[in-house]
Amino acid sequence: MPDSEQQEIARLRSEPAATPTTPSSAGVMAQNIVSKHPEATIPESDISLADIERKQSNPVKWTVSIVLVLAALIAPFWVGRSFAVHSTARVIEQLGHFTSYGIALVSWGVTTMIFVSLIMMIVDNRRMAWFGSFIVFLSLEQFIGGLSLFKLNFWSSTYVIYGSHAYVANAANLGVIASALALAVFAIVWVGLLVMIRKDSPLNVLTHVWVSFIMFLVFELAALAILFCGGFMAVA
Repeated sequence: MPDSEQQEIARLRSEPAATPTTPSSAGVMAQNIVSKHPEATIPESDISLADIERKQSNPVKWTVSIVLVLAALIAPFWVGRSFAVHSTARVIEQLGHFTSYGIALVSWGVTTMIFVSLIMMIVDNRRMAWFGSFIVFLSLEQFIGGLSLFKLNFWSSTYVIYGSHAYVANAANLGVIASALALAVFAIVWVGLLVMIRKDSPLNVLTHVWVSFIMFLVFELAALAILFCGGFMAVA
């Protein structure tokens, strides 16, 4: 190695090492701070987080939705009840050709589709389409409930209005009740699974969205099978 290079290395090694220093004042510290963005590139705004959330809440949309739900709950039920009371003979003539099993199947299917639409509104991005489906099936279910004089103790009122054809209304009411009870049992079981199953358990798959949805449909089909095969239709 040449003498010049050895002399240079020896000189560098003989120099004292750099030591950290502490700023003597806040002014010196401020001078040492270098901003990555010396000039502000984001303009100042007077909009707060509350203003942003208020814009995103869309109160008009919520108001219209509530009005539609209330209309679907009240108007079809009133129309169906009016038909049952004032046009009883016409209702019997139109529905008397159907069996009690067919009527119960229709009312069960309509009620189940209400619950399906609600679930899909939560898990699917096409919320407006499923909300429209919910309104349609809710209106149909309420119309059926009005025709069948739906209430907890409907047996006497349906017999007074429809007489020997009370099976038409009774079967529709049983279909609605079967679907609603299936939802209630499913909800209890699903909440129990959430509480009891650990996250690292293989059974945790039962709480996943689509598996839970399939399980809900199984409960609904089981309720329909119990309705048809459990002797309930015989008393309709």
